[in-house]
Amino acid sequence: MTAARPGWWDPLLAAAAGPDGPQPRRLPPPERGGRASAVLILLGEQAPDRPDLLLLQRAADMRNHAGQPAFPGGATDPGDTGPAGTALREAAEEVGLDPAGVEVLATLAPHWIPVSGFVVTPVLAWWRQAHPVAPQNPAEVARVERIPVAELADPANRLRIRHPSGFVGPAFRVRHMLVWGFTAGLIDAVLSMAGWSRPWAAGAVPVELPISSDDPVP
Repeated sequence: MTAARPGWWDPLLAAAAGPDGPQPRRLPPPERGGRASAVLILLGEQAPDRPDLLLLQRAADMRNHAGQPAFPGGATDPGDTGPAGTALREAAEEVGLDPAGVEVLATLAPHWIPVSGFVVTPVLAWWRQAHPVAPQNPAEVARVERIPVAELADPANRLRIRHPSGFVGPAFRVRHMLVWGFTAGLIDAVLSMAGWSRPWAAGAVPVELPISSDDPVP
């Protein structure tokens, strides 16, 4: 589907460009070290004024991040043209995304992920020519989903998760996937930046990991 950029992008881009708007909470990169990487926050529409977000789920037997939902993305290669080049290349490799149908609109500040040593730059993009996507390597990607923003913003699908390390953050339970950690933090920020957030029990007692995507929330 080819479409002009819809108006719901305006507040999101304004927040991304301005220091006074809501922004993702992040750990700033160290002065030295850290491996450059990028993720693609790809927003499209399957119907007018009904934005959706592309997520993938990692294969269950991967060494790192097994079974976790995530944005397309990964480490920067020497030939990449900046964070956008990395994010688009990785999305093409992981889910078969055609970069020609994607309009990169903004990048957010880099995030330092101490546990992996990556410095991750989120790339905001409009999927102006949407097309079917699917896992390109089942050993790495188990599934690909376009999640409606309305489902992510639904208070019934939101919770707080506590990792065994003690980290507490937002999480989402959608399409039989439990989205938490870095990915959930970015989604939470995007909802806030775009004005899509709805009141939910953000102060509720966190649910302890591990938890299944289908387990009831106490």
